[in-house]
Amino acid sequence: MDIYASDEEKGEDIKRWWRENGRSVILGCILGGAVIFGGRYWINYKQTLAENASTTYQRVTQAIQQQQPAEADKLTQKLFSDFSNTPYAIFAALDMASQAVKNDDKEAAKLYLEWVSDHASLSGHLELARLRQAKILLDEAHYEQALKLAKESQLSSFSSLFAELQGDIYLAMGKKSDARSAYQIALKGLEQGEPRLAILQIKLDDLAVENNG
Repeated sequence: MDIYASDEEKGEDIKRWWRENGRSVILGCILGGAVIFGGRYWINYKQTLAENASTTYQRVTQAIQQQQPAEADKLTQKLFSDFSNTPYAIFAALDMASQAVKNDDKEAAKLYLEWVSDHASLSGHLELARLRQAKILLDEAHYEQALKLAKESQLSSFSSLFAELQGDIYLAMGKKSDARSAYQIALKGLEQGEPRLAILQIKLDDLAVENNG
């Protein structure tokens, strides 16, 4: 727009610009408002979802503590169906699996752990489910399956735990040399002062006594 133009000319220029661009401006304002509203709605929705999932999980833990397995399972299934994308569903599945093992219901435990394996997005949760599944297979004397699962670990923070588990599996299979090697690898993955150091050393000492005997 010419800064030296008369007020009438300026007015005409503004009208002309508005005729050419007014629709785009209005549309942009509408879209901008929709984005802001949509963003706020999404944030509120996610917050409400997380709060409801958290409340349901708390009810699961209470039901477990009060020894109400049917109620705990019902609430866990609700987490699976309504809040499967939240970490609370994973937490509930792991808690229920642990409780099932305590109750000697390994089949139920495996189902909960399989759900974690199928739905967890964090590698730590996947590794934890794999570790517990392998331990159940070891208890059931399914040694080859347990060993295969134990060797699938890819997370370094779990390497010592899985090495120890492999040692336990080899020992159950009567492969003492392989068990010793696995325990030694597990030891190398620990830092001084960790409680598992003493446990692993006892396992190695027991193997040495058996060999000397």
